[in-house]
Amino acid sequence: MSSSLGKNMTLVHPAYFIISGLVGIPDIKYYYVFLFVVYIVAVVGNTSVMAVIYLDHNLRSPKYIAVFNLAFTDLFESSALVPKVLDIFLFDHPFISYNNCLTFMFFCFTCLSMQPLNLVALSYDRLIAIIFPLHYHVKVTHKFMFSLIAFFWFVVITFTLIAVGLLTRLSYCKSLVITSYFCDHGQIYRLACNDNTPSTVIAMLVPFLILWLPLLFILLSYSYIGYVLSKIATVKERGKAFKTCTAHLSLVAIYFIPMLIAFTMSANIHPNARIINMSLTSVFPPMLNPVIYVLQTQEIKITVKKLLKIRNKNLSSVHLVS
Repeated sequence: MSSSLGKNMTLVHPAYFIISGLVGIPDIKYYYVFLFVVYIVAVVGNTSVMAVIYLDHNLRSPKYIAVFNLAFTDLFESSALVPKVLDIFLFDHPFISYNNCLTFMFFCFTCLSMQPLNLVALSYDRLIAIIFPLHYHVKVTHKFMFSLIAFFWFVVITFTLIAVGLLTRLSYCKSLVITSYFCDHGQIYRLACNDNTPSTVIAMLVPFLILWLPLLFILLSYSYIGYVLSKIATVKERGKAFKTCTAHLSLVAIYFIPMLIAFTMSANIHPNARIINMSLTSVFPPMLNPVIYVLQTQEIKITVKKLLKIRNKNLSSVHLVS
């Protein structure tokens, strides 16, 4: 399919791309079945966290607005990525139309980009709660948290639209094979046969703004928290303050450590290893995030126990009536 821009410029857009995925690995379909199981756990876990926060009015605090948004993002990202990956590889549909590929990329990259910014919101919440506890309810309000999250969504959607829009300015006359497990931005712009400099620039800029700056903010936040806590006299007070950060620190480690490995080693490892690493990096945090928050956050554990007691009482009443 061709489209013309002006008199002297003709862009060649392919009818479809081919997503190669993992090549040369026997019984690879079991890996995609494993991803399906991870997806189901992620859907159940994140839906449960969202339901718990919605049902308990005591969890309507600014912190849990950010936790709710994290669960929503994880659910959205898993649902945008995994079903299509299963359709491509488990049911042998590697051909994806040009427009569908760009749409697939937009939703995947939007959610993937939103995850580190969610962690920034939670990091800011912990920073203010520990360093300025007396001013917490003034500095971290519902309006502030809603505004911060809305601003983050605006940023990631804008950058993703720019990245995807720049791809439409490219002509494709080389291979149409994408060596990845989804419509990967870097893989696609490298297939172009005209000048892809703008896409190259955005590919370097967006990770810096969406990944490395959030990581830097989180590291600086916890460095400052650690410095302030070191001035606290008792070990008990120090431990109590750090305990409120364990869930968030676990989320940071689960998300950023695999990302750092993926970005620093991707050029030196086999394409299959890179695809496995990146696919696990995409699907594991959405599965583990709700588990961590349920197990390590006292307020959510109390709410879950309360809801289970209410459910058991209702079941007992039904049995007695019958």
